[in-house]
Amino acid sequence: MSTIGLTIALLLASPSAAEAPASEALQEAAGQEVIAGEADGFERMTVPVRIGGHGTYRFIIDTGSQRTVLSTELASRLALPSLAKRRVMGIAGSEIAETATVEELGLGRRSFSDLLVVLFEARHIGADGIVGIDSLQQQRVLMDFAANSMTVGDARSLGGDAGFEIVVTARRRSGQLIMTDATVDGVRTAVIIDTGSNMTIGNRALQRALSQRRALPQAELISVTGQRASADIGFARRVGIGDVSITDALIAYTDAPVFTLLELDRRPALMLGMRELRLFRRVAIDFSKRKVFFDLPSGFRPDT
Repeated sequence: MSTIGLTIALLLASPSAAEAPASEALQEAAGQEVIAGEADGFERMTVPVRIGGHGTYRFIIDTGSQRTVLSTELASRLALPSLAKRRVMGIAGSEIAETATVEELGLGRRSFSDLLVVLFEARHIGADGIVGIDSLQQQRVLMDFAANSMTVGDARSLGGDAGFEIVVTARRRSGQLIMTDATVDGVRTAVIIDTGSNMTIGNRALQRALSQRRALPQAELISVTGQRASADIGFARRVGIGDVSITDALIAYTDAPVFTLLELDRRPALMLGMRELRLFRRVAIDFSKRKVFFDLPSGFRPDT
């Protein structure tokens, strides 16, 4: 059985229902901010982050995570007081986790105030923490894989929409942007960009629709909680997003609870991971405009 390192699509829930993000204030800086990144061992992008007046620390950018995450070791070093434990849902199931409040998190010239964060062990995160979408709302995040950098800012400061071959409109659910105009081998599929996972993860509804159920190789998925889940590994000949196609996409099929929480468990859906995203030259996710932008490698056209 092979092991695939993964972070998590993280949803913080109260004992009875999904809870809105903690109160937060974004202190804007004029213009754009380019943040040098680096790839970790699982092809995910990490960036330097400051916590209050401390740091910098290495955090993973995870657009599949509802919440920003700190390692328990970092929270201990910073003497952050623990708050009430909460139940979180991820790739491999639910888990009770400690939480804390970060008064200020710095990402480039921008800072985010009063963030409610979840605490997990660094050995499961693979970094000091995770920057989740609660820290990225109302922003455009531009990942330049050729330059291995991330740019955070508003659409205008990042040059607008010009220069991207593919623009896909998404709908918002629980803070996530879900692209519904996508297909996998002809099957209409909801797609979420998940920069926190090296693997693309599909739900069982997609597996059934593609009739990929017999004698598939098995893998073990490891979530940021440390939990493990079994998955069937298959290939899709074509993943179509807008006018572009990704061929021979590797998909891990599993019953991830996050699909249920996003109301995507009964229809084909997948979370597009970094293995496939790195095929593009650039990917931009605009949470304020609810659009996802793709820039193709040099020499490629949208219809190839």
